[in-house]
This record gives sequence, structure tokens and C-alpha cells, in this order.
Amino acid sequence: MKSYVELSTLQVSAAALLILVNAAISLVLRLRLERSLLIAGVRTILQLLLIGLVLHWVFQVEQIIVVVAMLSIMTGIAGYTAFSRSAHAYTGMLLDTMIAVWASSWFVLAFAMIAVLQGARSWHDPQYAIPLLGMILGNTLNGITLGLAGVLEGFRSGRDHVETLLTLGATRWEAARETIQKALTTAMTPIINSMMVVGIVSLPGMMTGQLLSGVDPIQAVKYQIVIMFLIASATALGSVGVVLLAYRRLFTTQHQFRYERIRSRKSK
Repeated sequence: MKSYVELSTLQVSAAALLILVNAAISLVLRLRLERSLLIAGVRTILQLLLIGLVLHWVFQVEQIIVVVAMLSIMTGIAGYTAFSRSAHAYTGMLLDTMIAVWASSWFVLAFAMIAVLQGARSWHDPQYAIPLLGMILGNTLNGITLGLAGVLEGFRSGRDHVETLLTLGATRWEAARETIQKALTTAMTPIINSMMVVGIVSLPGMMTGQLLSGVDPIQAVKYQIVIMFLIASATALGSVGVVLLAYRRLFTTQHQFRYERIRSRKSK
């Protein structure tokens, strides 16, 4: 006996029709979002079907090189996305972003696979490694993006304050500390807020999916607790990493602020 409702193509199509509600709102209020909604809907279907087929193949193959390649592609895309979202940039920012994303997410994933999920068939078990990394990357990406944007904007707008402190004899860390602290606070606030209300205001996607598939609620809760702490740790490590790497690029060992290295990337 199946413990979940197996959805047919017709049932999925019925759910997809709900996008017409969005289209109706756009038409009534003249938001001109119909084309964007159509593109987003089609992309959602195609992207999820594609990843479904890929994962089906990866789960069947279960070869370490295939799993590592899949994880590497996911991490690389996340790193580039974090890099491209910032309104400001500096030379070497892509490398710094990649290092922060890669180090934080893979460290936390390795800890989860080796120390927490000891019942997994191997440390590279795709059934666990790929979904876990996906959830870790999604949240780490947001933290790194917020942290990087915050520190660059802080240094750009607070140039006079930073240079005044340096002129008065402050070290580069003393001059940059306040901006770094604010950027990291901004980066980690979303995950803290999520942890505050999880289970009361919202039921996370992973837990909801497990409940719908018939998993015991207590087991679903245990998995979600693990996920929340993995995400929080990866977000903190990634945010701190990228902000400190940016700080290292923008300040010399002679305690000079290289403001000219920050450039705007706003569309013309």
C-alpha cells in the first residue's frame, strides 16, 4: 500500500492552472506581468522536469565521480549567482565568492554526511548529498549575497569615515570593523528569523514533503532540525568568509583603504 498520493500529469496540470490567478491580477491591475508569468511558469516546469530526469539517472548510477560532478556544478552556479547579484564589484570578487560558497557548503555537507547521517550508504550517497547541498546552497547564497552587498555598500558610502579613522592612526581592522559587523548582521538576520518561527508560523518545504510522502512526523521534525542547523552554520561560515575576503582585498597590510577597487556594476 502506497503511503503517498502519486500525482498524475492531469493533477499536476490542474495545479499549474492556478497561475491564471496571477495572470488575472496582472491584467486587472495592468501590471504587465503576463509575459513574465508565462516565461516563469514554463521555466519552472522545464527546469524541474530536467532536474528530475537527471536525479533519476544519478540515483541509479550511484558513481562517486557523477555525484561529485553534480555537486560541483551546483556549487559553481551558486557561487557565480552570488557574485553576479551585487551592485558593486572589485577585482577578484568572483574567486572570493567561489571560495566562500565552496568552503562553507562542502564543509557543512561533509560534517552532515560523516558525523550526522551515519546510516547513509556512503559519504557520497546521492539520495542525501544532493538534496542536502541544494538546501544548504540556497540559503548560503542569500547570506553571502547580503553580506557582500552590505560590506561593499558600507565601504563605498562610508569612505570618509574609514579614511578618517586610518588617518587618526586606526588599524585597517579598527577602521573596517563597524562596516563588517553591520554587513554580517544583515547577512545572518534572515536565517535567524526563519529559525525563530519555524514550526509555528511556517512548515519548511522538506518537512512538508516528508509528511506528504508518509514519513512519521517525529522523524520529519528530526530531519528538519538537522537541516536548520546545517543551513544556519553554512550561512554564517559563508557570510563571514566572503566579507573577510573582501576586506582583505580592499585594505593593504600597510593599513591603506583601496577605495578605487570598488566599481559599480549597475546597468546603464
